[in-house]
Amino acid sequence: MAAKAKPKSTRKKAKSSGSGNNTIKFIKAFWILFASGIFFAVLLFLLASWGAFGEMPKFEELENPQNDLATQIISSDGVQIGTFFKENRTPVNYEDLPQHLVDALVATEDARFYEHSGIDARGTLRAFIFLGSKGGASTISQQLAKQLFTGGSKNKFERYLQKIQEWVIATRLERQYTKKEIITMYLNKYDFLNQAIGISSASRIYFGKYPKDLGVEEAAVLVGMLKNSSLYNPLRRPEIVKKRRDVVLNQMTKYGYLGEKERDRLKELPLKLDYSPEGHSDGTATYFREYVRSWMAKWVKENPKGLDEDGDKEYYDIYRDGLQINVTIDSRMQKYAEEATKQHMANLQKEFDKQEKKNKNTPFRNINKSEIERIINRSIKTSARRKKMLSEGKSEKEILESFDVKTEMRIFSWKGEIDTIMTPRDSIYYYKKFLRSGLMSMEPQTGHVKAWVGGVNYKHFQYDHVYQGARQVGSTFKPFVYATAIDQLKLSPCDTLPRSQVTISAGSNGVVDKDWTPKNSDGEYSGYLNLKNALAKSVNTVTARLMDRIGPEPIVRLVKKMGVESEIPEVASIALGSVDLKLSEMVGAYSTFANQGIYTKPVMITSIEDKNGTVLYQFVPETRDVISKEAAFVTINLMEGVTHSGSGVRLRTGPSSRYDYKNVVTGHPYRFKNPIAGKTGTTQNQSDGWFMGFVPNLCTGVWVGGDDRATHFRTVTFGQGATMALPIWALYMKKCYADKSLNVSQDAFKKPEDLSIEVDCKAFKNSGQNSDDGIDEFSF
Repeated sequence: MAAKAKPKSTRKKAKSSGSGNNTIKFIKAFWILFASGIFFAVLLFLLASWGAFGEMPKFEELENPQNDLATQIISSDGVQIGTFFKENRTPVNYEDLPQHLVDALVATEDARFYEHSGIDARGTLRAFIFLGSKGGASTISQQLAKQLFTGGSKNKFERYLQKIQEWVIATRLERQYTKKEIITMYLNKYDFLNQAIGISSASRIYFGKYPKDLGVEEAAVLVGMLKNSSLYNPLRRPEIVKKRRDVVLNQMTKYGYLGEKERDRLKELPLKLDYSPEGHSDGTATYFREYVRSWMAKWVKENPKGLDEDGDKEYYDIYRDGLQINVTIDSRMQKYAEEATKQHMANLQKEFDKQEKKNKNTPFRNINKSEIERIINRSIKTSARRKKMLSEGKSEKEILESFDVKTEMRIFSWKGEIDTIMTPRDSIYYYKKFLRSGLMSMEPQTGHVKAWVGGVNYKHFQYDHVYQGARQVGSTFKPFVYATAIDQLKLSPCDTLPRSQVTISAGSNGVVDKDWTPKNSDGEYSGYLNLKNALAKSVNTVTARLMDRIGPEPIVRLVKKMGVESEIPEVASIALGSVDLKLSEMVGAYSTFANQGIYTKPVMITSIEDKNGTVLYQFVPETRDVISKEAAFVTINLMEGVTHSGSGVRLRTGPSSRYDYKNVVTGHPYRFKNPIAGKTGTTQNQSDGWFMGFVPNLCTGVWVGGDDRATHFRTVTFGQGATMALPIWALYMKKCYADKSLNVSQDAFKKPEDLSIEVDCKAFKNSGQNSDDGIDEFSF
């Protein structure tokens, strides 16, 4: 019997029941998958927070993220003139950020920054859906997390795990810090390249200004670099940087931070940089900064900051601890000093090179070939190249041979660095031809050093002619002889002495083995001179007579009280400056006269603070009475004569028409009207040129010469201190006087109330007179 077929309605119900089961299964599967995804995501976040994918920062690390902070050198007028660093990062507070910089950052990097709590859900979803083609999802907080705690990765899988870590850290950062603090930390952390780490360094290096002074278009450039500072670097790819800047400006307009008209105006502006590198050989006060670094190296050893976990002494690290060194240098005066030095030395070098064309032994004079060879070999022995090769285990033979092998190098010139090929030996000859210089400027009353120029270019000439170099001082030593005689014998500038030659016998007053008979540079020995004219004209025989009367011992004692630490032999010839002294010592000693006979030790560093502003060091002034106010004032009166009728008279008139100074001294005549005391100095063979000059509240010394004494001008016309050194002083002081904010004195020197020595010599006739003209010789 055939089976009966099921009714159709029954079949449909069975089919419908199966479809329903499938839907239920699909829904169950979806929710299971969704729940599993949520569970897996939560698990990933939990694992990341537990450190399964890599060590996570502790609460203390989130509270105080560790960054290497550069030590800042802050000038007396509040300008950062240099840094010591492993990473050139100088932190800035949120209050010091211009609002348009913050707006540009938020508009470009994280438009919903103020709305999310570390993770931008909309941005993250968009990134997943479009696989990043319509922008990434990293918030500012996530980018900060990456910079602070995660870093780079080797492959995509690691990067995904790091991304999860960044999400976790970002949310923790949001709980720990305010939005303003996160922005500040992010901008302080980012590496803008070219030693510009953090917004403060980047602003100074790329635009020569502090963040608060950035224009909108400049802020847009730096914000644009945040995407990729290597790709969007204005020094390497200015065209694409400008396009990127305009993108930032568009974003600011899109989110209402900038109007369309203002945006369009800013987009028309060219990309304008003021690149100011901050390497140790770059920027301002380079020689002074090296002095500070050397001083700090000693200070940190003598001042440990505490004990570490093992009980050992822990020392400050000037490259990482973010110290602030407050110095006496005035950034404006330092700038003027460097400009004056560069202006004069470039012209002086041009004249020197011109005269050297006919010199077969250039740049050396008055020495033979064996002496030249000794100079070159001495330079080889002290060279950085030799030291490096010795550290690499090279033999002396290999080292010497290497100095005769041509190599690529970048050398200094007054027109800019030159890439060339030459042997290291030839480079020594090349650098020997350059004249060197030093300048130091100091406030006599406080001891504060306001300007310090140790040479013409620190990168290529690292020897500091302010603090390291001791050179023969020549006639600049004579005021010490006069001051001692005035202090002991109460001499007046009006007292007269014969110009005739004098011989100081062997064994007398410090002459050890032979008689000493100094000569006058002009060969004139007749007649009489008062002391004021004698010093003004730097007459050697008159100075020798003073030395014969008082002896070298009290002079040396006086100079030592004035802060000179270099060795000074007690011999008669020191009267004419046969001794080698440092420029820093000379400025300190001359400042004693301007400070009414009181020596104040030069001060370079006033205080040191840690990164939290705690004062770690405070300088204590060091002063002592050296000579009476009367003797100091009378000596000043003598030195004023130098600038009125002596070798310093061109301060009143400018370059003399008797000589061709057009290649050496530029600009208009100096024509100073105010009281100036000073003394020039020129040593034998014109090897050293000096000028020491001061006004009541500023003493400045300048030295110019060759690296070796055999490098010098052929004649005294260009080789004297009045031509080599004085113009730098004059140019510097002109710039200082032009800046009224500096308050450099133009007043007369303060006259002691109880002055008993006559200083007005108008009743006496000028130089060249003799006793027959009614002038009484001061009898010894």
